[in-house]
Amino acid sequence: MEKRLKVWVYKEGEPPLFHGGPTHEIYGIEGQFIHEMENGKNRFIARHPDEAHTFLIPISITNVISYVYTPLVTYSRDQLQRLAVDYIRIIADKYPYWNRSNGGDHFFVSCHDWAPEISTKNPELFKNFIRVLCNANTSESFQPQRDASVPEIRLPRGKLGLPYKGLPPSNRTILAFFAGGSHGYIRQVMLEYWKDKDDEIQIHGYLDKKKTDYYKLMGQSKFCLCPSGYEVASPRVVAAIQLGCVPVIISENYSLPFSDVLDWSKFSVHIPSKRIPEIKEILKKISERKYLVLQKRVMQVQRHFMVNKPIKPYDMIHMLLHSVWLRRLNLRLSN
Repeated sequence: MEKRLKVWVYKEGEPPLFHGGPTHEIYGIEGQFIHEMENGKNRFIARHPDEAHTFLIPISITNVISYVYTPLVTYSRDQLQRLAVDYIRIIADKYPYWNRSNGGDHFFVSCHDWAPEISTKNPELFKNFIRVLCNANTSESFQPQRDASVPEIRLPRGKLGLPYKGLPPSNRTILAFFAGGSHGYIRQVMLEYWKDKDDEIQIHGYLDKKKTDYYKLMGQSKFCLCPSGYEVASPRVVAAIQLGCVPVIISENYSLPFSDVLDWSKFSVHIPSKRIPEIKEILKKISERKYLVLQKRVMQVQRHFMVNKPIKPYDMIHMLLHSVWLRRLNLRLSN
């Protein structure tokens, strides 16, 4: 990939729905990726579509929702789907690239909850299209062999990462930590069973930001609980890794990011939702030696969950491109 991959970004379409996107908060990877592919100086940008291996559809689902659905008077996905189909038809009529692969070497990147549904109205048109999604739910049409999972990351405004690092393992005094709302069934169960009931398993609702620093508490914890909300992905996973806290994935049907090359069992813990009452028992059974191995490996994979400008080898955008490259290798173009 390093020597061969070239990405072409279609020029059609006008901002803000195309050629732009949010660059901060939980949808920020959309804008960061599009900007890097259009304006960055990296070896992956194709000078001409004929030399490209993959083609980026530069649509921002977040911006579509922000501009087309404002004011929000309907939750129908029809407008979003028609906009995407119209764009595909424009480029398919103008260029040969979509038609020669039936979209199999084309992709888009989005973290918005509605993003998976861009293709549901016209599944035949999008059957080969690579969707790079945070909402990588295998029970809701996400196909790991074709689609790629991207980490959900909260990017502070004007920054590309968290302002500080976590404590070394010997100084982490909290066994496990979570704070947040009861979004979705898994969190509801967890909060009902554990909220404010145990000093070692510190599970809370929303914290008072003026009194308590959420990220400092994560940085003081050995394990960070990362339950699904309404959707499978959570920015807590990336925050935990960046703060050196071993993520505890409590999620069903979640295709974890970069699983083609990263073995999540080596640096995280998975607890099925049905075993939420056993969280403390499960974590207490992890020996200090095993915890230190897990934590060391968290530190080793940190670089894969960082956003940089310009991009760096093996950072998040680099890994995202690699995920697309692997799926492109499965495609054989017709002569």
